[in-house]
Amino acid sequence: MEYAEKIEKLAGLIKNNAGFYVLTGAGISTASGVPDFRSPGTGLWEKIDPIATSSVEVLYSNPRLFYENAFSRFAKISSAEPNSGHYTLSRLEKMGYLKGLITQNIDGLHIRAGSKNVWEVHGHLRSGYCLGCKMKYPFEELVHQVELKRIPPVCHNCHSMLRPEVVLFGDPMPSVFFELNRKIQSDCDFMLVVGSSLVVYPVADLPRLSGKMAIINNQPTDYDQRSEVVIREDISQTLSDLLAFLSN
Repeated sequence: MEYAEKIEKLAGLIKNNAGFYVLTGAGISTASGVPDFRSPGTGLWEKIDPIATSSVEVLYSNPRLFYENAFSRFAKISSAEPNSGHYTLSRLEKMGYLKGLITQNIDGLHIRAGSKNVWEVHGHLRSGYCLGCKMKYPFEELVHQVELKRIPPVCHNCHSMLRPEVVLFGDPMPSVFFELNRKIQSDCDFMLVVGSSLVVYPVADLPRLSGKMAIINNQPTDYDQRSEVVIREDISQTLSDLLAFLSN
């Protein structure tokens, strides 16, 4: 099937399935300068062992290692800007096509691009909280303390350690994820996966719960065979072409 035919088929799936949801992964944010994790030769996890620096166990047992390694990556991600792919998905929601957007990303770029019905199942970088009194802080406060070499950053109220509001390796999934499972089973006729390798569980199970699915991703996934359409082209351009087709 040629590229134009795939765009046309994808547009047809969106028009003919009222329960249209999108699941995004790191691939949608690479055009914003956010590195992905598993692309051959460039993936972040090819250079860094995530368990060695980015796990909840490291945060608690060696907070200096966590804040000098994993957290520095978080701080860089927090300064990224949305790209045309994020804005296209926001536009599809405004047009009434897209019912909801699930993202594995912590960069917050979908919300900054204007998407409203968003589930950030791995958390976000807008805030952090105290492990003692649970007081919340803007993420910038954690960055500020780390820049001043106050490692780990601490709560002004009870002086316990602060942590970012993200799901680290070893953390349980938030309760909203299990509510989302039920919603996808009952309400999702068609799921479009964008920029995800679909290897991080339990989020990778969500497309299996949908009625139909399609994938836009640079690399093959284990779900390609069950997908209605698979497009391995530039993500932002593909989404722009899809929007143009739906707008005609």
